Amino acid sequence: MTPPPLDVLILGDLNPDLVLTGDVVPRFGQAEQLLDGADLLLGGSGAITAHGLARLGARVALVAQVGPDAFGDLVLDILRAAGVDVTPVTRSASAGTGLSVILSDGDSRSTLTYLGAIDAAPPPWSRPSDLPPARHLHVSSYYLQPQVAAALPTLLPLARAGGMTVSLDTNLDPTGAFAGLPEVLGLVDYLLPNATEVRGMAAALDPTAPGAHGDLVTAAATVAAHGPTVVVKDGAAGALLVRRDGTVRRDPGRPVRAVDTTGAGDTFDAGFLAALARGLGEAEALAWGTAAGRLATRALGGTTAQPTLAELLDDLAARP
Repeated sequence: MTPPPLDVLILGDLNPDLVLTGDVVPRFGQAEQLLDGADLLLGGSGAITAHGLARLGARVALVAQVGPDAFGDLVLDILRAAGVDVTPVTRSASAGTGLSVILSDGDSRSTLTYLGAIDAAPPPWSRPSDLPPARHLHVSSYYLQPQVAAALPTLLPLARAGGMTVSLDTNLDPTGAFAGLPEVLGLVDYLLPNATEVRGMAAALDPTAPGAHGDLVTAAATVAAHGPTVVVKDGAAGALLVRRDGTVRRDPGRPVRAVDTTGAGDTFDAGFLAALARGLGEAEALAWGTAAGRLATRALGGTTAQPTLAELLDDLAARP
């Protein structure tokens, strides 16, 4: 008997995060600094989103590349234990598993990333039939995977023609240019940037747009004019959704004592997509995303405090 299609299939990145806390600002000159903590955790935007979806009961698989090493074994074991289908993950013969070193002082963070196998080889697919069947396709870390990005203008129209909906979380472009967006925005149903990213996108798409560097709704509307519904993650302020037709929805979220914000945006994506997979509307999906992202900040690392479905529903029920 053929199994039902996945709720969500993710094309994304997979690596461990080495999270260092305390006095993490490097001082060169052979100085040695003592830290408060060091933890090796699951990382990669796509992997964190996949893990969060599985925690919320969604059927999810991850398509990614790792190296033939202990780091690759570690992250695959974590995902399998969470219920993520990692059958589509391939092992690079030419590069080690990627690694991010996250320097966190409690209030802010900086990330150093070795890409390794994340984009070491062309993706082993060219059409939807090469991938596991799914109802929704989510693409993460667009700017860390240029070979995946280059394949999307061909893949996404075929995926949508086959009945799949599509979302994209580009994450921040290290160059700040946000190149390539015009080629894919019209092929995406939902774009999921944070506030900093959407302002950068608006400036890249239309440098003269009023509010491109200021008003968040105007910046999101500038991007939405190119096709997708834009869902903006705005930290403690919650989230907003802007459609091409001018519709604006907001979810203010709730306060939380954050321990670590690493992966909160990726967990927002998981909550938003899990709600859509259950047939809920956009207002409910915004609330699910905001709650999931908020709850994920309660502990160190991107997945440690990701909510279960019961925890998320309890949190939503406690809203005033």
